[in-house]
Amino acid sequence: GSVGIVMQGGMYNSVIRALQRLGLADTYGETDVPLYVLNAVYPLIDDEFLAFCEGKQAVLVVEEGQPNYIEQVFAAMLHKAGRGTKLVGKEHLPMAGEYTGQIMLDGIGSFLRANAPHLLPGEVRAPNKLGEGVDTADLINVVPGRPPGFCVGCPERPIFAATKLVEQELGKHHIASDIGCHLFSIMPPFELGATTMGYGLGPASASAFNSPEAKRRSISFVGDGGFWHNGLTSSIGNAVFNRNDGVIVIVDNFYSAATGGQDILSSRANNRTKSTKHPIDEAVKGMGVKWLRHIDRTYDVGKMRAALREALTTEEKGPKVIVASSECMLNRQRREKPLVDKAIKGGERVVKPKFGVDEDICTGDHACMRLSGCPSLSVKSLDDPLRDDPVASIDQNCVGCGN
Repeated sequence: GSVGIVMQGGMYNSVIRALQRLGLADTYGETDVPLYVLNAVYPLIDDEFLAFCEGKQAVLVVEEGQPNYIEQVFAAMLHKAGRGTKLVGKEHLPMAGEYTGQIMLDGIGSFLRANAPHLLPGEVRAPNKLGEGVDTADLINVVPGRPPGFCVGCPERPIFAATKLVEQELGKHHIASDIGCHLFSIMPPFELGATTMGYGLGPASASAFNSPEAKRRSISFVGDGGFWHNGLTSSIGNAVFNRNDGVIVIVDNFYSAATGGQDILSSRANNRTKSTKHPIDEAVKGMGVKWLRHIDRTYDVGKMRAALREALTTEEKGPKVIVASSECMLNRQRREKPLVDKAIKGGERVVKPKFGVDEDICTGDHACMRLSGCPSLSVKSLDDPLRDDPVASIDQNCVGCGN
């Protein structure tokens, strides 16, 4: 072909989808537009790229971000080889930001109209904007919004509810977040977390806030996956060595839950090929931590709150570590559902605990939602002329929060 497209490997799906929408590729990814997909962006191979450009009048480089170093390197290759192939990129695509499907369709369409208009069909198969007179339903009014957040029954939700209660009592603290499910704490209703640095680096990122001059101790969170990945040395080890006076909460849900529930060193599962059941407490103590508390059931908000309050107010110096343990609810359900199904088929009686709301007692102030934000919590209007405010209601998604 007279044109071609170069992209980083992760951009392939967006590129091929844009070509499908333009009518230039089928659902299996077959296309007449030559594609050069980079599985690695370093090193860039001169001979391979020049061979791809052979006989082409123009090549588009799809590269998110700025500076566009891949485009610059390829431009230098073409210049050095004395090739006349025109190389373009940011002329048709934004300088910065995510290359969404809409942006990719516009950019590739613009490139082809300028350099190979004969390839484009008379009508775009799936344009960004529908034609005049086409009426579509407004999804905002049809589909209810579902902001990202913790799963129903997530054992991490009460950890942040307890943190919120402690801050109401002791005042605001600097809170360092980490990569993992627990990062949803930055979303409503908790809105806890000022910084996020990297996987296992939550406590390390709070080091500057743990100096002797600090009026309040920082609170930092790290998951069990991040703890074993990077946190034991970078976060816990450095906190001990530097005598940091902050509070570190290790969220122990038994798995690397955010990426699909893979086993890790501290998992309780019997793994046939991996070594598990190595307690986080022992590793933390082995690193030299003296002040350590273990919460064996995070759903006990009162116990979690008391541990946080003690950690923030104790006169003992050095890092204060709280290991908050409860099994990831999704993985627990995956583990228990086959057993429950087997019991039901065997004629056994199975009890599934669920919470409920006493409508006669509920005042309708919705404090439970502001503190928890559980997706199974909703509101319900009453047929009572003396009560205007809707009461709290719990739907059938409730899993009983660890009961």
